[in-house]
Amino acid sequence: MRQPPKPVPRADRVSLWRYVKLFRQDILSAQPARLYRAWMAEFKTPFFRSYLLNQPDLVAEVLKKRPMDFPKSDRIGAGLRPLLGESVFLTNGAQWQRQRRIIDPAFEGGRLKETFPAMYAAAEAARVRLAAQAGQVVEVEQEASHAAADVIFRTLFSLPIDDDMASAVFHEFRRYQRTQPILNLAAFIKGPDWMPRLFRRDTKQTAKRIRGLIAQLTETRAAQIAAGTAPDDLATKIMTTADPQSGETFTSSEMVDQVAIFFLAGHETSASALGWALYLMALYPEWQDRLAEEARAELVDGTFSEVGRLRISRDVFRETLRLYPPVPMMVRETTCPERFRDRDIPKGAQMVLSPWHLHRHERLWERPDDFDPARWQTENGRTCAREAYIPFSAGPRGCTGAGFAMVEGVLMLSLLLRDLRVTLVDGKEPVPEAHLTVRARDGIWLRVDSR
Repeated sequence: MRQPPKPVPRADRVSLWRYVKLFRQDILSAQPARLYRAWMAEFKTPFFRSYLLNQPDLVAEVLKKRPMDFPKSDRIGAGLRPLLGESVFLTNGAQWQRQRRIIDPAFEGGRLKETFPAMYAAAEAARVRLAAQAGQVVEVEQEASHAAADVIFRTLFSLPIDDDMASAVFHEFRRYQRTQPILNLAAFIKGPDWMPRLFRRDTKQTAKRIRGLIAQLTETRAAQIAAGTAPDDLATKIMTTADPQSGETFTSSEMVDQVAIFFLAGHETSASALGWALYLMALYPEWQDRLAEEARAELVDGTFSEVGRLRISRDVFRETLRLYPPVPMMVRETTCPERFRDRDIPKGAQMVLSPWHLHRHERLWERPDDFDPARWQTENGRTCAREAYIPFSAGPRGCTGAGFAMVEGVLMLSLLLRDLRVTLVDGKEPVPEAHLTVRARDGIWLRVDSR
């Protein structure tokens, strides 16, 4: 059986500067093959120590049991701060806790049902756009990006992506994603705040343009809220929710930070997952046919309850997130000395949690590199789902929009493949690599036909 594409790992030993260069190009192929077998690995540099954790109880210790002892590392955050500012994705401690108290109510179960019609409208618009290209070879990552951006704007600001403002933000984000590596030199050389961060030339300008556009959107919404004419969407909910402890709402500047991460997380990650899911359906047409048959039977009226019956689509999407987790690595930092697996770990060490390696770990998963949506119904699959599956992180810092993303992915996949068929294109096998998210080096090209 043909396996899904996987990056070729680097040689086991390379110089630090060679590693930095490889890391900037692609975080995945920069890693050695031994990480798919190791419970814990140590990396030494002249500037800091880092430890990759794959042992499930150690991952749980950092993410679930003692998350406040392992705050997010600013070595990664430094590269994203021009765009995300002090967003909930980058902050720690009391500031992060306050932000989550304001944001979380917008993504509670009942709210997800309320946003579903906007999500369905975006999925239907994506189906129409793709159907118009039937009989052609299509770069589906771009289509997935368009669709995911449309979902974000419809649910957040009640604006379809063809709105001029929404379209401008979408195109600026696409530019930013290609200019900003997941890691810049600041991640290796820790220095004072005034130290130049060595961003690529146009990264700061693109971030400034994006934040300016978002500021216009939030200012308009603030005026609508004041006038009593604001739609009841996610932006209105977040902007009018007060912290239950302090009674404060987000300031205008804080709201720009939060909208930036909602768009980056909700757009980039969803687009990555949908693009890979469509490719896997072309690679495994028998699963595509099963999914399409289920969609024709269950996806009839476009109601929220129908999504819960799309079990094959859900397992396919879960398996896609296992093989191609949109965020391949997360970094935490020790606040005091630790001892893991009989190793002394100093304060300030970088603790790397890698969904990419954990989801393909050879000592945890059966046939870890195979695509098998049926695995989720097996004993090994259920065990690993609890202990070794973190596409949305885990614990208190888990993605607040995880439920939103799962509904979106399952709906998009089912609605598109209910009426359309995707097939492989010779000579166009995608090569996964990570920039801000796991994408294909030269895009994902598939032929689209009507069913």
